Amino acid sequence: MPESTGPTSDAPTKIDDDQVVSWQDLSLRHGPSHARMWIIAVVGLTLDLWSKHWAFSQLQDVKVVIPELLHFRRSLNPGALFGLGHGLTTVFIAASILALLFVLYLFAHTPRERKSMHVALGLILAGALGNLYDRAFVRADAVWRPADIGWRSWTGSQVYRTGKLVRETERYWFFAEWPEGDGPQFPIKKLDKWRVEPTPVVRDFIKIETGWLPKGIQLWKWIFNVADGLLVCGVAILLLNFWWDRRLERAAARAQDTSERDS
Repeated sequence: MPESTGPTSDAPTKIDDDQVVSWQDLSLRHGPSHARMWIIAVVGLTLDLWSKHWAFSQLQDVKVVIPELLHFRRSLNPGALFGLGHGLTTVFIAASILALLFVLYLFAHTPRERKSMHVALGLILAGALGNLYDRAFVRADAVWRPADIGWRSWTGSQVYRTGKLVRETERYWFFAEWPEGDGPQFPIKKLDKWRVEPTPVVRDFIKIETGWLPKGIQLWKWIFNVADGLLVCGVAILLLNFWWDRRLERAAARAQDTSERDS
């Protein structure tokens, strides 16, 4: 009997010792872990807000950075990802706050030696806060038109154009560049149930060009900002960490099965 029960009673103890992380070993109680995440978050957020301010105060026309690959062009996004969700700003803000709380939860339960996780969470914090700032504090004039087809009917209307309303007549609204109202004025005819009212917007200005590809092929047709780039990088690093953790768990399970068979 002792020979048959000894190995099985020792195995769980060994696994528990390897897998359980003590409270003292978590990032929440580790100064350098906090420094890694929060410094990256602050630097990333500062870069995002500064770049948006620069683009919408200094950038007037299209600025080519790398021919046929990258240029800067101002654009206002009244929705979320891919411009979807006009009029759902409150939902987006609530979702952003929940995402930030989830990031802090992950950080609190991350072992202090997982530096890549701290970097990923810092990037996600910076990106989420950058776009959350715009949705909460940046407003532009917008022409709203009825939307009664497809998913857009959930909100009842969608944004037709954003910018700065500079003047209006009995039949037309005249929009110009936001925020200064300079440049050519774009006339929009007043139609039934169309209206003008301010809307929260996210400031975008980075455009990836793919003119060197065959005609009609675009790798990424949307305009984005630094916050979006930080979010993508942070989520990618986070997913790599999850994949690595899963790989280690499977390796440990295989090793345990092999040990039990050998015993």
